[in-house]
Amino acid sequence: VQLQAFGGGLVQAGGSLRLSCAASGVIRSVNVMGWYRQAPGNQRELVATILFNGFTTYAGSVKGRFTISRDNAKNTVYLQMNSLKAADTAVYYCKYGQLGNDYWGQGTQVTVSS
Repeated sequence: VQLQAFGGGLVQAGGSLRLSCAASGVIRSVNVMGWYRQAPGNQRELVATILFNGFTTYAGSVKGRFTISRDNAKNTVYLQMNSLKAADTAVYYCKYGQLGNDYWGQGTQVTVSS
């Protein structure tokens, strides 16, 4: 499975960005997709995940501001990020999981200026 992420960039605090990540290869119907982020000096942390059936989980720090969604027909996961804060600055990684295996995308930089 290969993942390709798009949509990072520079935005002012309070602004919005939308990330997308497309999976290709051998895709199973039962899977989970998600977004993680890693800021300099910090460990990679979960942002949000979405199961194949649409069930979602969010980190407390982004709940109410970020929305994860997916298009199963396109094997693509999205992350709509609103009301961005400087603390959201990080490299964002998408992850795809199936049959106990995890696959990571290359990461996309999100920088929020205050």
